Amino acid sequence: MTAASGLAVAKAAKPPVFWAPFLKDAAVAALVAVLLALPMVGLQTYDIGGGALGIRTHFDWVAIAGAGVFSGRLGLRVLQHLHPRRTGRGPTLTSLAAWSSRQAVPITVAGIAFAAALPFLPFSSRYLIDLGTTVLIYVMLGWGLNVVVGLAGLLDLGYVAFYAVGAYTFALLARDLGFSFWEALPFSGLVAASFGILLGFPVLRLRGDYLAIVTLGFGEIIRIVLLNWASVTGGPNGISDIPRPSFFGLPFARSAPEGVTTFHQFFGLEFSPEHRVIFIYFVILGMALLTNAFTLRIRKLPIGRAWEALREDEVACRSLGINPTTVKLSAFAIGAMFGGFAGCFFATRQGFISPESFTFIESATILAIVVLGGMGSQLGVVLAAILLVSLPEFGRAFAEFRMLIFGAAMVGVMVWRPRGLISHREPTLRLGANLAR
Repeated sequence: MTAASGLAVAKAAKPPVFWAPFLKDAAVAALVAVLLALPMVGLQTYDIGGGALGIRTHFDWVAIAGAGVFSGRLGLRVLQHLHPRRTGRGPTLTSLAAWSSRQAVPITVAGIAFAAALPFLPFSSRYLIDLGTTVLIYVMLGWGLNVVVGLAGLLDLGYVAFYAVGAYTFALLARDLGFSFWEALPFSGLVAASFGILLGFPVLRLRGDYLAIVTLGFGEIIRIVLLNWASVTGGPNGISDIPRPSFFGLPFARSAPEGVTTFHQFFGLEFSPEHRVIFIYFVILGMALLTNAFTLRIRKLPIGRAWEALREDEVACRSLGINPTTVKLSAFAIGAMFGGFAGCFFATRQGFISPESFTFIESATILAIVVLGGMGSQLGVVLAAILLVSLPEFGRAFAEFRMLIFGAAMVGVMVWRPRGLISHREPTLRLGANLAR
């Protein structure tokens, strides 16, 4: 063997130079993951009796988390090195988002058809229908918040306040004035919209983080008022015996008072508790579809274009003669109105509400749905709502680490898809062929 061939063999045996920085980067990421997981996952308190607490350790979970982050980070860096990002090759997320936008009508029709047929499918069950109802509530809330955050670009961390206002409006009207769900529904939306305008006035000159802090405070103020105004709201005990919706005056009950016909008696059916569950599911499905249709229509109107212009550049809006005050207040009012409608439905579905149902975690979940799905994307909100609401149902581990998974998903989206899973949006206005030249 010559000296030249020996040198070639030595160079071939030497590991690539990129391994060193990649290993270091993966080790640092794993160390950060271990430090974060140690207090949140590795230590658990439990009651040992006599009012004392003990600490149970789960260092094995911490080690698994560190190893998973190390291997994942290392694999990602190597993959990026071996297969650098190329434009125009392969089905990237951007191309998939563009494809989903082009196929919006078939996807929407297929989704509506599946949602309408869900209660009657062979594998359907009461649990699945209840889960679908919950998903649709969050879809409606996500579309309502999408008006404020996605279209108008106003960060709102207290959206759950309008959800609570709508629910308590119906509960109080039903308790004190005997209103039914259908009678109280428009009032819930109107009162929530009024609170949206009330919130909009103090934040007209605020942007970014300052706006988020004020809206967060507004949500907490509403919750604390509901918690302490016990003479009206019932305080921590909440309000119970909220009436259920009826089918054009036909109650879903086994028996009814003299002179009142029930749903199963009118249609000659055998009584089943699932009739009410299916009807409630179709009520929220119809409300969600109306919300979507209204949002898509209003985006094409001048007010919708003004929202998107305000999101892109407020200074340019002022120079074009657009009044930011009116635009912001309209966004807050319309977004809050949809939250009030969803709150009214939530109250009639549960039959009982309390301040514990309207905590900050609800606002965070709704905002996560909008951000993960893609701000301004109607289809993205549906996809994110299905993922985030259904994920804890897959097992106890997912339910326990729900917020940890939410946080990891938010970080991942901010790194790889800053505009959301489906960020491609069709323009609300297209120039003609002659004007575009």
